[in-house]
Amino acid sequence: MSGKAYSKIAVAVDGSSTSDLALQEAIRVASGGGGTILALYVVDNGVMLFDAGFYDPTQIERAYVDSGKKALESAGQLLGNAGVAFETRLVTEPAVIGDIAGSINAAASEWGADLLVIGTHGRRGVRRLVLGSVAEAVIRQSTMPVLLVRGEAAAD
Repeated sequence: MSGKAYSKIAVAVDGSSTSDLALQEAIRVASGGGGTILALYVVDNGVMLFDAGFYDPTQIERAYVDSGKKALESAGQLLGNAGVAFETRLVTEPAVIGDIAGSINAAASEWGADLLVIGTHGRRGVRRLVLGSVAEAVIRQSTMPVLLVRGEAAAD
C-alpha cells in the first residue's frame, strides 16, 4: 500500500478470547485511519461431511449458526462501543466445505478487504482448541496482508 491506512479491515471472530483480542487490534487499526471493519464468522460445516449413522446433522449446524450469531452480536456491541464503522457477516455457505480458512479468505476478498486480522488460537466447533491451524491456513491462502494477533497461553 502506498502510505495509506487500511480502509477495509476484515476480522475473523469465533467468540473466543483470542478473537476478542484480534477484534480489539482491528479497532485500533481502523480508528487510526477511519477504516471500516467487517466482523465475520464462518460456520464450520466440516462435520456435515461425515456419516455417523444415527444423528441429525441439522441440529449440529443449527448450534454452530447460533454460536456464530452470538459471536457476531458480541463483536457488534464492541465495535459499536468503539465508534468505528462496521458490518457483520455470518458465512453459512462456505466457499469450500470444511475449509474455514478458505471461506474466511473468500469472504474478506468478496467484501474488498485490504487487511485481514485473525487470532492465532481460537475455537472451532463447540469450544475445541485449534492450535493455530486455521490462522496458518489463512496465511498460506491469503492474497492480502494478514495481521496475526497472538492469543493468551490458555485460549478458551
